[in-house]
Amino acid sequence: MLNMQEHFLGLLNESIKDSRILFRIGDQERLVGNQTEKEDGSAEVTVRVNNPLFFNRVMGSGNLGMGEAYMAQEFEIEKGNLQDFLTILLRNRLDKKIKMRPFVLARILLLRFMNALRGRGKNVRRHYDIGDDLFEAYLDSTLTYSCGYVDNPTDDLETLQFNKLERICRKLRLEAGQRLLDIGCGYGGLLIHAARHYDVHGVGVTVSRHQFERGKVLITEKGLSDRIQIELMDFSRISGQYDKVVSVGMLEHVPRAQYSAYFKKIARVLSPQGMGLVHCVGANASKNTHDPFIQKYIFPNSGQPLLSEIAAQLERNALAILDVENFIRHYGYTARCWLDRFKENRPRLDPSKYDGAFLRVWEYFLCCCIAAAFASDSALYQVLFIKDYAADLPLHRI
Repeated sequence: MLNMQEHFLGLLNESIKDSRILFRIGDQERLVGNQTEKEDGSAEVTVRVNNPLFFNRVMGSGNLGMGEAYMAQEFEIEKGNLQDFLTILLRNRLDKKIKMRPFVLARILLLRFMNALRGRGKNVRRHYDIGDDLFEAYLDSTLTYSCGYVDNPTDDLETLQFNKLERICRKLRLEAGQRLLDIGCGYGGLLIHAARHYDVHGVGVTVSRHQFERGKVLITEKGLSDRIQIELMDFSRISGQYDKVVSVGMLEHVPRAQYSAYFKKIARVLSPQGMGLVHCVGANASKNTHDPFIQKYIFPNSGQPLLSEIAAQLERNALAILDVENFIRHYGYTARCWLDRFKENRPRLDPSKYDGAFLRVWEYFLCCCIAAAFASDSALYQVLFIKDYAADLPLHRI
């Protein structure tokens, strides 16, 4: 019978070239990684394994097993932090080596099948309709749940999100009186920013009832009900015509089979001189692979579109690409701020509603976001496009 502990530690020892990890298992200590990195034999991260089942979970189910082991408190970080540990593993491509195991691939395929049966709307509601108090615990005051933009590495979360919203509005060249459509508008943060700073009229759509109801309250509180409205509907039901169309963090939740309908809808509602922007987490690789932990516990049936897929859909709908920006590293800074706020506010969350295992799921998810932003093949794309090929275009990116 294969000793999973020895197999896992041996794999790490062979794979990790730039760091060291110390594992404490009972009264034993095992140092793995680059054995010539530090003369004093110290490690960047120390992991205390509380239950040897940890090794079986990870070798059998990859990141899903690692996350479930963290939920069950089968390991803890004694030195460094969880995101450091995950970043080292990702940077040295341990995820790809474990995914080569047939059982891991079978678990991924099973999760995809189960999520497909649930349907996109149910999957989105499962995540976003958990409760506003959870999102308030780690998001900024606008409840913007997407990557911010770093002007300075010391920017706080409010500044990161303001920078992002402002950058999108400037890219879209918003002008007073224009009609802006936000597909997947969340709580309406971008629409509120655009109305207050650019004097536009906006319409947002979401399939989350929590976002719909809370968004309407926020818009009323800002005194913008006469200029912004949010509709509870799927993107397929959108009608009318708009000067600008934006979609932030939405495409990840659209099944690939519906990419064509999604971009056709954008092209149909965009005015002849209109401009649009799609912002999404993507895959900076030849193939999109789904993380089984994220699929099971966070974003069921979500995906990471390839840039080539986005470009192909824009081309088919006669939408000319003006600019493509990948700022995945900014996601790492954003997720760090989320994690810090989450840890600070976690004691205030109702334990009868969010038990310890649930909160560890969320902490693990945020640590995964940080690690992926700095060490994986993930991308964060903003793709700017226009309907009129002969339009007067800016000479420079903002």
